[in-house]
Amino acid sequence: MPRAEAPKTVTVDDAPLVARTLARAFEDDPMMRWFFPDDASRAASLTRYFTTLFTRQYVRHGVCERTGSAAAFWVAPEAQAKAVPDGDTIAELMDILGDRAPQFRDAVEAAADHASREPHWYLAVIGADPAAQGRGQGAALLRSGLARADAAGLPVCLESSKPENLPFYAHFGFAVRAEFRLPGGGPALWSMRRAPGGRRAGVDADA
Repeated sequence: MPRAEAPKTVTVDDAPLVARTLARAFEDDPMMRWFFPDDASRAASLTRYFTTLFTRQYVRHGVCERTGSAAAFWVAPEAQAKAVPDGDTIAELMDILGDRAPQFRDAVEAAADHASREPHWYLAVIGADPAAQGRGQGAALLRSGLARADAAGLPVCLESSKPENLPFYAHFGFAVRAEFRLPGGGPALWSMRRAPGGRRAGVDADA
């Protein structure tokens, strides 16, 4: 298998590529299908959604990286208060979500209720274009962020909305902290945590 390309730090100029990549990555995600139920408009709505999150939030206050067909947004513990969307960002997201805005607001509040209170690195978004899955690009991005957390001696937290991804994260040392369902009949969400160094129950994350 060819070696996965090395992650690159992205800038705001990369927004079109990053947004298109993530829109394709999350097209079949249960939570995104809950937010954007219309099949015909989902791709365009997801592209707008990830463009907004990237340009107004994570590129300013996070660590954003990509490969040719994958992208990831991370937030360091000291930046998490700043990474909360401001009023203009919220208004833009509400416009994109339309009549699904209340479901989005309730989902954000539910996730916040289950968020870890300890200092940690947060993996906000990671996704690979389905056409490139299996080539190690998502894993390369994950390893890059985990190395930063390990160097700082800090855990990593994330939420997964796709059950098929749980074994992938478990391979890297993540364990489920909590499972909860989004309000209003929404899909399940799994809150996950990885201890510093990635070791849990005898599993070596570098395996």
